[in-house]
Amino acid sequence: MAVTKGDTIRVEYTGSFDDGTIFDSSQNHQRPLEFKVGEKQVIPGVDNAVVGMNKGEEKDVTIPPAEGYGDHHTQLVQKVPKNQLPPGDPKPGMILLASLPNGAQMPVKILEVGDQDVTVDLNHPLAGKTLHFKLKILEIKN
Repeated sequence: MAVTKGDTIRVEYTGSFDDGTIFDSSQNHQRPLEFKVGEKQVIPGVDNAVVGMNKGEEKDVTIPPAEGYGDHHTQLVQKVPKNQLPPGDPKPGMILLASLPNGAQMPVKILEVGDQDVTVDLNHPLAGKTLHFKLKILEIKN
């Protein structure tokens, strides 16, 4: 039975960059990823790659930014007054969680710290990157 849109599947995965550095894997989470295919619960490149795969099948896929986390947008790199940040000592490379008007939170990376301002990047950390995934279908439920 091959995976079709609407199926709920369980997948083992390893995600890496062009240089082979692993950025995430189901092993890190100590459980497989479960999602409903075609419901935008995962990035489009993974959602599309699993369609047609069978239980036990493995596949290596390369996902361009457009099918992953999108392009990196320079307009999302902005200066923010230090007094708008949570208390503490901001440092380049730190990740903060910003609250959106709808209550959701998004990661914000600090790029530079000045006397009065902090330069932050509001892009997803994987935006603009080509991603490589090794996928293995463990279970298919209709």
